[in-house]
Amino acid sequence: MSAGGLTMNNGRWNLQGSIDLARCTPQPLSVPAVVEQDGLYQLRGSGMELRWRTGAVSHAQAHGLLALVLGRPRSDARKPLSAAQWLDLYRRHGEAAALHVGGGFAAIVIDGPRQCLSVQVDRFAAQTLCYARQGSTLLLSDRAMDVPLAAKTVDAQSLYDYLYFHVIPAPGTVFKDVSRLDAGMTLSANASNLSVTRWWQPRFEEGDASDQPGRLRQFLALVDESVREEADEPATACFLSGGTDSSTVAGMLSRARGTGADCYSIGFEAEGYDEMEYARIAVRHFDLKHHEYYVTPQDLLDAIPALATAFDQPFGNSSVLPTYYCALRAREDGHTRMLAGDGGDELFGGNSRYATQQLFEFYRCLPRSLRESVLEPVAKGWGIFRTVPGLRQMGGYVRHSSVPMPDRMETFNLLHRFDAEAFFQPGFRARIDPFHAIALQRETYEQASAPSLVNRMLAYDWKYTLADSDLPKVRGATALAGVSVGFPLLSRQLTDFSLGLPPNWKVRRGVLRWFFKKALSEFLPPQIIKKKKHGFGLPFGPWTLRTPKLHDMARGALEGAARRGILHPAMAHQLMKDRLPEAPGYYGEIIWILMIMEYWLAAHAPDFECRSE
Repeated sequence: MSAGGLTMNNGRWNLQGSIDLARCTPQPLSVPAVVEQDGLYQLRGSGMELRWRTGAVSHAQAHGLLALVLGRPRSDARKPLSAAQWLDLYRRHGEAAALHVGGGFAAIVIDGPRQCLSVQVDRFAAQTLCYARQGSTLLLSDRAMDVPLAAKTVDAQSLYDYLYFHVIPAPGTVFKDVSRLDAGMTLSANASNLSVTRWWQPRFEEGDASDQPGRLRQFLALVDESVREEADEPATACFLSGGTDSSTVAGMLSRARGTGADCYSIGFEAEGYDEMEYARIAVRHFDLKHHEYYVTPQDLLDAIPALATAFDQPFGNSSVLPTYYCALRAREDGHTRMLAGDGGDELFGGNSRYATQQLFEFYRCLPRSLRESVLEPVAKGWGIFRTVPGLRQMGGYVRHSSVPMPDRMETFNLLHRFDAEAFFQPGFRARIDPFHAIALQRETYEQASAPSLVNRMLAYDWKYTLADSDLPKVRGATALAGVSVGFPLLSRQLTDFSLGLPPNWKVRRGVLRWFFKKALSEFLPPQIIKKKKHGFGLPFGPWTLRTPKLHDMARGALEGAARRGILHPAMAHQLMKDRLPEAPGYYGEIIWILMIMEYWLAAHAPDFECRSE
């Protein structure tokens, strides 16, 4: 796939096939049934037709069982786990086998003697699988659009959820009839039944504040070990944004290699977006081999159509583009694997909203009668709260604090800035439930096994930030560039370690990642310890304003969404003419996600429309 001379690896399926569970018997699982030809393995017989790419999936057969394993699972001993070893675990533990496995994986076990099938994905869905059911036949692929259904129907509700979340959260996909297995879940199926259950539920143990010095040392050792085990290819490099996570991974990788590791950074010639200087601080501190690339508006013009259509459903996390360019430069330099720093914020309390929501939660500790009878009516009704600066802030604090969690975190959601009737056309509104997204969020938040606010938000973010957004972003971008990726800060050992830390070691008196920073205070440069979080933000809005071709690209996409009956034509015009100049960074984000959606639909569902009846 290419765009403007930019070449991308085609994001094709790694595994695809169908299994008729009513006909699944031990006989077709004999060794001769699996045939390798032209880079593909194929298994055919007795109701099964499976294909997988050589090198992408490991497989093993024994005792009428077949195991197919994607990703890089690791044993209890932190060693790579083969498909044969997975079968051995399955024979001993059944579906509890996943409890003994770390790393990123999606594993399928076809159990001929019991005529059933089990699919499991890792704790954070660093790898996952999509599926559909037709009678007794289960259809599978690692990509939603490649599940071998004869016809798939784009779901208007999923498109609304995409505009709300900027991604489509699992178990949903863009298709009504295809599901994606969510993080830490098991799909169990036989000829008459299909169920999805949770094999891993994080449980936070919050009361142990003992031996802080020892646990600080243990943390450093775990990070070191996790980086070493993920850097299992000689040609391994890493992302470097200049933040604490990526700098930690880069420093540990350099220590493991005994020489300066190769690291890749993206810069932007746009005020408020470029953090290259922090990356250079880490480079000097760890004596890294630094590779810088400054993304330009032309890069956006080249990459947007290809990136938007390469994913298996609309995916609107805009930092996928700089992530892709980092990985592409690494591949061009001969690297086959990249290490990413994702997970540090979500395991150890690094997002600013954790401290913000703690502040709001103090209000809810006041007597309910005082809040509901005095403070909230005053804040809502007195004009003085809107005219006096100090009181205006107090009124806003009361109004925000009175909203329960997790709804409070969505107060500033982009879609809430618009009236639905002015934003969407009637035909689209008739097909959606605008409360579906918040219902999903409430369910996730309530399921969190954590007494404290901080840990409940962490568990919430393990799904919506990591499993549904950041990990698919990095996984997809690196795959398109032709390199593999590892997430050392999400190792099973570090995850389990984080579950046992007191919440006030994670966010302490407003200080984010207090424990993490204390442990690394003598390892990282002090400037990086003290810096505010930024990451690979994309100056799409500012660049769209000053780049006519980019402006035309965005405007054309919004007009396309209007022609489909999704976006109101007047809103398409207003976003480009009035809202974008008013706040390029803010409204540029909603324009970006609409544009990505339209490019995806144009490529994969060109006839999709939402007309009024």
